[in-house]
Formats: sequence, C-alpha cells, structure tokens
Amino acid sequence: MNKVARIFTSESAVNPIVAIVLGLLFGALVMLAGGYNPIAAYGALFARVFGNSYDIGESIRAITPLILTGLSVAFAFRTGLFNIGAEGQFVMGMTGATFIGVKVTGLPWIIHAPLAVIVGALVGGLWGAIAGYLKAKRGVNEVITTIMLNWIALFLSNYIVNTFLLEPKQQRSYMIQDSASLSITWLSDLMNHARIHWGTVVAILAAIVFYIILWKTRQGYELRAVGHNIDAAKYAGMNVNRNIVKAMFISGVFAGLGGVFEILGVFHYQVVAAASPGYGFDGIAVSLLGANNPLGIVLGAALFGGLSYGSAGMSFGADVPPEIIRIVIGSVIFFVATQGIVKWVLIPFYSKRKKERAS
Repeated sequence: MNKVARIFTSESAVNPIVAIVLGLLFGALVMLAGGYNPIAAYGALFARVFGNSYDIGESIRAITPLILTGLSVAFAFRTGLFNIGAEGQFVMGMTGATFIGVKVTGLPWIIHAPLAVIVGALVGGLWGAIAGYLKAKRGVNEVITTIMLNWIALFLSNYIVNTFLLEPKQQRSYMIQDSASLSITWLSDLMNHARIHWGTVVAILAAIVFYIILWKTRQGYELRAVGHNIDAAKYAGMNVNRNIVKAMFISGVFAGLGGVFEILGVFHYQVVAAASPGYGFDGIAVSLLGANNPLGIVLGAALFGGLSYGSAGMSFGADVPPEIIRIVIGSVIFFVATQGIVKWVLIPFYSKRKKERAS
C-alpha cells in the first residue's frame, strides 16, 4: 500500500469520515421522524452548493472565515490553550478593518487594503493576547476570560461603530473606501456576482503558515513544548509566560483575519450587531473535526460551510427547516467527540484488515 493510501485509510483519517456519515444518517432519521424526505433534502442541499457558479462562489465565501477561526482555535489548542474567544477576536478584527477602511482616505489600493488587513489582524491578535497575559501573569483560566472578552468585544465594537463610523439614519457604518476593498471584481462577475474575495487565498496561505510556525520553526517547538508540559519547558529554560501570550496573540491574529475579510471582501461595512456572527464558535467545531491539523481544518471548514450555505436549499427545495442542518452539524461533532462509538462501528473493518495482514 503506498503512502497516500495509508494516509486515507489510517484511523486518524477514517474516524472523522465515519463521524460525518453517522451525522448525516442521524440527520436523515430526524427528518424521517418529522415527516420529511431525507433524500430530497440532501439532494436539494447538494444542488444549492454546486448548482451554479454563483452558489459555488457563495459556498467558498461561507467556508473562508471558518478556515481562519478554525485555525485560531487549533493553534491555541496545539499550544495547550483553549481559545473560546475566537468570536470576540473575529469581531475586533472586523472593527479594526472597518475603522481603517472608512477613516483613512487618499491612499492607493496597494497601501490602503494591506494596511486595513494588518490593523484588523493586529487588533484581533491583541484581543487574544489580553487573555494570554491574564493567564500568564495572574493565572486566570483562559476559558473564562475569552468567554467574557467575546461580550466585551461585541459591545465595544458597537460603541466604536455608533460613535465614530455610523452612517446617519442607518444601523451600520459608512461603506469602506474603494481603495480598501479586497473583493475580486472580475472573478465575481464571472461567477454571477458571487462575493469572491482575496481572503480565500489568504486563508489557504494561513493554513500553510500555521504548519510552518508550529512544526518548522524553533518558536513553534517552544510553543508546543509549553503546551505539552509547562514544568518541562521551564526546566529547559523556556520563557513560559511569554510563550503563552505569544500563542494567544497568534491565535487572535488568525481569528481577526476572518473578521477583516468579512468587511473588506464581503459586506464593505459593519453593522451595529445585536449578537455575534457565530464564526468563532463554529471554528471550535471545525477545529475539532479537523483534529487541530491545518489540512483537516480546511476540509472541516469546507464541510461546515457547505452544509450551512446549503441549508437554504433544503428549506426552499424540500421544505425542510434549515434548523435541521444544525442537528446534522451537532451530530457530526458528537460522533467526532465520542470516538468510542465510531471505533465500535469500525470494529468489523479493522478486524478484517488485521486478518488480511495476518494472512
């Protein structure tokens, strides 16, 4: 068996695939119990995602922020931290990018757009670093601080938009300057005006950077060492507190970038929101499904983004409530988390493979 075949038949690869199948089957059972046709529902979902160039483009648009928030959660987890605050970091990234996009004028695109990206990413990173600092210096659990910072981010963001950026008689900011836009207009026109933007390219590059930082640099080795065993890292002479803050900062940068491209590439304005957009919380599920691996996260984001966007097709095409798709997603997460059930389903498969090897 060649290397590629071993990768796709390994337990780490097979288990998530089986979890996805079990989640889809459980969703089908729920539909049957509710009197809906699961075949028609999944067919409508598939048609919604791949039906035409516009739907394909919008599916890619829905996947992009999930890649970045998934990377955010996974990076923290790889360094021994549990970042529940990707949602707040995402929102702060939006706000930083909106502020630069609206307030800064007279710059060419080659300067203005990158500046907005950098500022938004740094704001998201600094928001994550707050939780890292509180853990490193005060021993405050990052789960608590990141949850609270999510709410602070939402209301602080609303305050900034209301005070400095609000368009009169609107519940949103002014439109960003054209020089800050990261929409790919020519590709959007080809795909029937789907909201395609450069953030998708950056998200893929971010997954590569994720891998390089953690597994190809000395800094990444230190971050992982601190996550595995703080006492051993201290004994080896590593600055544990600095690495904790740094890990949360980098994690926040990934989430902040997700918010940046929602503004600069998709909407071009920021609303006064009653609730957070939810991408940060979905990023936790994406990270879990992708086993905190950058390639797995890209694939997990593709699944979750496709299901979320396609749920509208289930509603219109098969008269199935879109909430059903949240049951499917929740079921997938459940089966990923409960590896014992998945392994029990796979017992016949592994038993057969052991017999083949023995013979």
